[in-house]
Amino acid sequence: MDKLFQYSASRVNAVNLYFKRYLWDKINWNNRLIAITGARGVGKTTMLLQHVRENLYEKPDEVIFVSLDDLFFSRTTLVEFADEFVKRGGKFLFLDEIHKYRNWSQEIKNIYDYFSDLKIVVAGSSALDIYKGTADLSRRAVLYKLNGLSFREFIRIKYNQDLPSLDLEEVLTAPANSISSILSKIKPIKLFEEYLQIGYYPFFIEDELNYYDRLRQTINQVLETDLPSVENIDFYAVQHLRTLFSVISEIVPFKPNIVKLSQQIGVSRETLMKYLHLLGRADLLMLLHSQTSGISRLNKPEKVYLYNANLMYALTGSQVNPGTLRETFFLNQLTNKHKVSYSNRGDFLVDGKYTIEVGGKHKSQKQISGVSDSFIAADNIEYANGNKIPLWLFGFLY
Repeated sequence: MDKLFQYSASRVNAVNLYFKRYLWDKINWNNRLIAITGARGVGKTTMLLQHVRENLYEKPDEVIFVSLDDLFFSRTTLVEFADEFVKRGGKFLFLDEIHKYRNWSQEIKNIYDYFSDLKIVVAGSSALDIYKGTADLSRRAVLYKLNGLSFREFIRIKYNQDLPSLDLEEVLTAPANSISSILSKIKPIKLFEEYLQIGYYPFFIEDELNYYDRLRQTINQVLETDLPSVENIDFYAVQHLRTLFSVISEIVPFKPNIVKLSQQIGVSRETLMKYLHLLGRADLLMLLHSQTSGISRLNKPEKVYLYNANLMYALTGSQVNPGTLRETFFLNQLTNKHKVSYSNRGDFLVDGKYTIEVGGKHKSQKQISGVSDSFIAADNIEYANGNKIPLWLFGFLY
């Protein structure tokens, strides 16, 4: 236990408070049980450490941060650990990599029920279903999802320009004022191209040169470690997931032929649908459904995309299709706060109301002609013109 306190203090002391993610101000840290999920590499651990350092730094005996992949937990249960921590005066328990601990849901429930004065924050894989497990945590845990960097956050962390986030209606119906303010401080088109290549995961700031190598390693960790931890799948399932992800990465976006794809991977239709759903939950893919079909393992998505633009560059190199890149960016940024579904007229239907066609600066109105509340998200333009909005501006929604 003493060594864990030392490791915790060391990590807290080392964390940088310079940049805080968009979710920082949205979390009610007073809740007794908080769960934060998100893709590997988006900054969950850093955010927890920042909160400890900024708000609990003067209470070193009352707070501890531990990662559940520590060997300590191979011989000590979480409940035993929490019991010892509380007896030492502990009040704030931060548990990282929660999905690495086999019986996490039941033991977290027990800790919550046994120690009423203890506040618990857990963080884990985006594939983690906090409401699924042997214990019912739905009445206990407050769940937050941390996404990767928005274009706005990328500008903040790399170029130290603190620009405000925008509401979608503001972007669509009155973009001129926001654009003028932004253009007075940055040249967005150049920075936008940079963001699409290296700006989604905060660890780019540590080593841009080897960014794609690290990103590919992150993908491997998700496939080989995180998903098996969450879903208890075997070696053969991991290999099928790897093959499926590899096949999809070469042909996105596409309308999946489930029968053909299942034959290609060598699994049943039901298993293939499960794997697509898993890769979506793990923030490796985005599954675009129609408004009527909803999202479930049983419903075939209308289109499948890689989860973000950086993945496209990491997996396909310079052979990135500009149209696919634009659609991937738009869908990725909008799904943080909005419901996006497949549209028969434009590319996307947002919140069941706005039809959006995504394209280059010369994109015509043909596809959405006569459609109410329709807009074009156009690349390589600085200013809005009528219903044609700069694509980069949708990167300011969080």
